[in-house]
Amino acid sequence: MEYLLFRLYGPMASWGEIAVGEMRHSDIKPSKSALVGLLGAALGLGRDDEENQSMLAASYRFAVRMHATGQLMRDYHTAQAPDSAGKFSYKTRRDELVVGRHRLGTVLSTREYRTDSMAIVALAAGTAAPWSLAKLKGALLKPRFHLYLGRKSCPLAAPLNPQIVQADGFLEAFEQYQPGDLLMDERPWCSDERWLPPDTVQHYYWEGSIEDFSSDGGQFDRTQVRELRRLDQPLSRQRWQFEPRKEFHWMKAMESR
Repeated sequence: MEYLLFRLYGPMASWGEIAVGEMRHSDIKPSKSALVGLLGAALGLGRDDEENQSMLAASYRFAVRMHATGQLMRDYHTAQAPDSAGKFSYKTRRDELVVGRHRLGTVLSTREYRTDSMAIVALAAGTAAPWSLAKLKGALLKPRFHLYLGRKSCPLAAPLNPQIVQADGFLEAFEQYQPGDLLMDERPWCSDERWLPPDTVQHYYWEGSIEDFSSDGGQFDRTQVRELRRLDQPLSRQRWQFEPRKEFHWMKAMESR
């Protein structure tokens, strides 16, 4: 079966979870809604294009391997503006502070980011997929809109390096994928192994079934697979609505060197 794989790396990423109130948490891995949004941006799909956005979300199965989950960073935000009650139009910040001083309200929020994280993403197309994997690969190489890692303030810091591989399950596809080094310096102290080493425990997430990950039961212990529920299946991009989705999680300890 064919799989499309690509790399997501940046100094900062924010993979939003349910945000209620002042805390804007980030997961350690990309959500499905973030991956669908990234592919939609690469294809040039607008958020108001409900039909194509829905087909994109429903026609592909995703899997993620976290090469490095990175470190947690929190950013404290304050935003202040007068309410919109009344007929006055605030044209400048001075108008807000002088004319609207009695209507000022301050919103406080804490936003989470992952620093120096790297994820490898794999996807498989369904039988009625509207875009071939080759088409998606071309879009990732020459995206129509800007791509970012969860927030617009989190740009990519390395090429996506999309590749199509033939494999029997997501696990084999991950093993075949060779994204290339981020650091090209030949000096021994300038290497990925030193500055971006893989986590000692690799996290794998995928949707579908356990057999979609690997049909070879000897490659991983199925009793160690967890079934999770995520609220990240896009339902409407315009209304920003999501529905529950089932995914699987498995961890693999890396061999010490």
